[in-house]
Amino acid sequence: MSTEAPTDRRFWPEHLRPGAVRFARSSSHYDQTIPFYRDVLGLPVVEDFADSFGEDGTIFGLPDTHVQLEIVRARGGVTAADPLDMLVLYMPGAAAVASTTEPLRRAGVPRDPTPHPYWVARGGIVHLDPDGRRVVFAPWVYGDEPEPAGSPGRLTGPVGPSPPGDGSMAAP
Repeated sequence: MSTEAPTDRRFWPEHLRPGAVRFARSSSHYDQTIPFYRDVLGLPVVEDFADSFGEDGTIFGLPDTHVQLEIVRARGGVTAADPLDMLVLYMPGAAAVASTTEPLRRAGVPRDPTPHPYWVARGGIVHLDPDGRRVVFAPWVYGDEPEPAGSPGRLTGPVGPSPPGDGSMAAP
């Protein structure tokens, strides 16, 4: 049994210091998905490209170039969305969730008919993008605020703001 203090999981390892992080996914409904994220949800476009190494895509800032979501036109058929393939946006409270999701409601964006029980128990609102992927609007800021009470199975990791320093994963 180790007697060493547990490693604080809120910090990057010394050998891994990326200047930016990008998540990429393919889209079977690219021509509808890009306007959804850009015009309805309002994510800023960092860059778009056509026929770049045979791919078309759009890169969104979350909210800037330090964290990015890249959506690339799918080739060769429809890909089914995994129910756990989500974009989770943690908002500072229920009022922020309501105002953030209002444009989606006005645009008729469907809500997830079978949202994961975790999000239901914690007051999350879940909409579906044109590919059927979930976009979750959670009413607390993960890592800065306590997780809302809900059903059993709460997370056991550290909660609370990261201490100041160069290795913090929390936003400044």
